[in-house]
Amino acid sequence: MVSDLQKIVLTMFAVFSGHFMSLAAEKPNIVLIMADDMGYECLGCNGSKDYRTPNLDRLAGEGLRFTNCYSTPLCTPSRVQIMTGKYNFRNYEEFGYLRTGERTFAQVLKQAGYATVIAGKWQLNGLSYPDRYPVSLRKDHRRPEAFGFDEWCLWQLTEVRTKSGERFADPLIERNGGPAQKRKGKYGPDVFRDYLLEFIERKKDEPFLVYYPMVLTHDPFVPTPDSPEWSDPQKRMKRSKHHFKEMVEYTDKIVGQVVAKLDEAGVLENTVVIFTGDNGTHPSITTRLVNGRDYRGGKGSTPNAGTHVPLIVYWKGKTPGAVCSDLVDFTDIYQTFADIAGVDVSGESDLDGRSFLPQLTGEKGNPRNWVFCHYDPRWGKFTESRFARDKQYKLYADGRFYDVNADQLEKAGVKAADVVGDVKDARRHLKAVLDKMPEVPARPRIGKAVKKKSK
Repeated sequence: MVSDLQKIVLTMFAVFSGHFMSLAAEKPNIVLIMADDMGYECLGCNGSKDYRTPNLDRLAGEGLRFTNCYSTPLCTPSRVQIMTGKYNFRNYEEFGYLRTGERTFAQVLKQAGYATVIAGKWQLNGLSYPDRYPVSLRKDHRRPEAFGFDEWCLWQLTEVRTKSGERFADPLIERNGGPAQKRKGKYGPDVFRDYLLEFIERKKDEPFLVYYPMVLTHDPFVPTPDSPEWSDPQKRMKRSKHHFKEMVEYTDKIVGQVVAKLDEAGVLENTVVIFTGDNGTHPSITTRLVNGRDYRGGKGSTPNAGTHVPLIVYWKGKTPGAVCSDLVDFTDIYQTFADIAGVDVSGESDLDGRSFLPQLTGEKGNPRNWVFCHYDPRWGKFTESRFARDKQYKLYADGRFYDVNADQLEKAGVKAADVVGDVKDARRHLKAVLDKMPEVPARPRIGKAVKKKSK
């Protein structure tokens, strides 16, 4: 028999449990998936003829497909920008490094009560410059925790590679502060996927952030478990450009598996799923488009092919199933996540982003009318530059001015005689954007990077 006191206690427990579950439901989960070196043109919904991406195409059809999202042209600069909500002139020091003390979107969400996880590519401990950063920092297994992640499963945290293992076959992976371990016989993207699916299952009753900076589709272009060559372990690291197609399609497959897990866990309707890419596709890859054009990847360079990336946001029952031409850059993610979680970050005066949360539910919002990029790669032969652009025109700090709709490769430039009327107004507006951005003194290169393959 249950006593009256027990009944009261049980009733109170039910009331409070319902209250806390309601509070959790008010904070949508966030899943951010960022492909590596996979430009705008790689998705079927964006015009690709070469690759099958049914899962991403479906999310685009039911969600919100942005057609004007811009990153920086290279891996680390984009990672620093998207995680901190700041343009690179504010906090980018060196390739492969995120400055200690920077605040990330994971810390913002953790403050709001979110469980946080990151899996995939880290590349932020300073490994590329061993004479710039001390061993104590480069070998710090717990830096993800310092940047707001409760749990992590990462490649390129404190180690880059072994002779045979990198990020794909037999990957070298570190988990939650433990030592780097070579996962013999495993495929890196599968290891990261499984880790995240298990996290979602464990955390389904509380708000969570999943950040998945994928290792796909970065070179080396090698077989996936869906490739015929995978059945022969001796061929799993054999490089060929034809594997890029398989890597794109495996990326799409993993996205579908993550969404299916959210559905299975009963949290899909309360989860904002975002897919993007960190920069343009590798220049060795040319993609055929349905309009008959060939589109060569432009990673590392500042024309559209280097900076134009996919952005799809899916929020079941809320996103309108539409295409949005609003301008978005990577600083906007931080502010949008803060708004989703209900965290006021207005006191952080050096943020550069603008939230696009209203657009996710079909509202007009407050879209930006320019995108800015400060690009100081500090890697390889890539050169620094900065530009401001709108949907049609692009102005570099050195005066180069392009109609990027008519000249995506930036070969000709707008003639001085044509800078009249609306064109002149556009140039004047973009010049004002550049003029308000602080100048950054040129800095000498420090140290010598490890082999370029480690990106």
